[in-house]
Amino acid sequence: MFLNSLSGRFLMLTILFVMLAEVLIFVPSVARFREDYLLSRLERAQIASLALLATDQMIEPDLEAELLENAGVYNVALRRDQARELVLSSPIPEPVHQSFDLRNAGPADLIADALRQFFDPVPRVIRVIGEPVRDAGLLIEVTMGTEGLRAAMIDYGVRILLLSAVISVLTALLLFLAVRRLLVTPIKRVVRAMQLYAAAPEDTRRIISPTARVRELNEAETALQKMQNDLTGALRQKERLAQLGSAVAKISHDLRNILTTAQLFADRMEASEDPAVKRAAPKIVGAISRAVHLCESTLAFGRAQEPPPRLERVRLAAIVNDVVDAERLAAGDCDISFSEDVPAGLTLRADPEQLHRVLTNLIRNARQAIAAAATPGEIGIRADEDEAAWMIHVTDTGPGLPPKAREHLFQPFQGGTRKGGTGLGLAISVELVRGHGGTLTLRRTDETGTDFEIRLPKSETVLSGQEPDAP
Repeated sequence: MFLNSLSGRFLMLTILFVMLAEVLIFVPSVARFREDYLLSRLERAQIASLALLATDQMIEPDLEAELLENAGVYNVALRRDQARELVLSSPIPEPVHQSFDLRNAGPADLIADALRQFFDPVPRVIRVIGEPVRDAGLLIEVTMGTEGLRAAMIDYGVRILLLSAVISVLTALLLFLAVRRLLVTPIKRVVRAMQLYAAAPEDTRRIISPTARVRELNEAETALQKMQNDLTGALRQKERLAQLGSAVAKISHDLRNILTTAQLFADRMEASEDPAVKRAAPKIVGAISRAVHLCESTLAFGRAQEPPPRLERVRLAAIVNDVVDAERLAAGDCDISFSEDVPAGLTLRADPEQLHRVLTNLIRNARQAIAAAATPGEIGIRADEDEAAWMIHVTDTGPGLPPKAREHLFQPFQGGTRKGGTGLGLAISVELVRGHGGTLTLRRTDETGTDFEIRLPKSETVLSGQEPDAP
């Protein structure tokens, strides 16, 4: 319905408020009209009395009646020289109902008297007192009927109300057209743009372009444009992630078969009598096993999400030592040193494979950042604990993270810390840590280096509602 629309409601409110304003104008206008009417009767009565005084008060009864009829009054009395004198008189049809002194009447009194007169349909006789014009005495007093006064007031009020209604309708129409042009049409344009965009959010041609001249509407269009751009980018990213996930799942499937074959040959290397081979074989077997497990996890992730961690008691020092040995080999000739400050007896509850992946991602990122800076550097792994959690810090003396990487640090394909990086490592790491109920946070990054903290809680959430196990 029209009245349920913004335009319809604005039109009705405009008419209502304009009519309210006209009513506020109407009441004092009617009061002023009544005052002018009574003053005109006093002036006519004074003129009639002057005609009598000019003839030394010798006047025919018929002429006296004609003067009173022309003045519209019954009697005229003047006060001159401290004496009150009845100048013109005629029979009064009924006793005087009320007296009105216009000499000292205030606005409130005039309005109240006018409203009572307007809504009183009974004809009455009233006395009106005023000051004569041109100093023709001290006081003039007349008695008159209210029929003509009330009829004139009603006629005047009807004309005022009709004029008010015309003004209200014209004002409402003009305001309606202005609001429709300045507000309703731009709002409908924004709504239409939202509907078109919702039908095909991937189509960038449907993103709104701010054109409104009204500041608030332009701000709304600008905010909508930014939201649409962000949503379109997110949808494209999601689509690319889905495609990448499908491709990675296929690659992981074939790579798993290849690594399985390599694992068989690595198992045979353990039987070699060569000391160097004996030392390297366990690490090669472990690396290939983790690669096979990663491929299987990737296939599972492509179907749903990262598998939940298999929590068990693990010695952190062994995992850290394994990761550092692999990264030290990968560093090659780069002037990078590694330090480990992990208590030998520190045991925590975690999935060893997932924790290995998290530490590998963090330490590898630190190594690549230092190598890209082409300056000597150090990577440190420090661990401690308190009553509530285990804390693992991975620090480096590299150049720090760039601003873009800090803004989208844990978002895939946006939080890359080096040129050509995808940012998947940190995104995967934070997901794995969250799976443990912990947090991965960036504690510090500047030109002197970076500090990441892994915090793993000691308490366990028991689904049955029992108390958590002691750590």
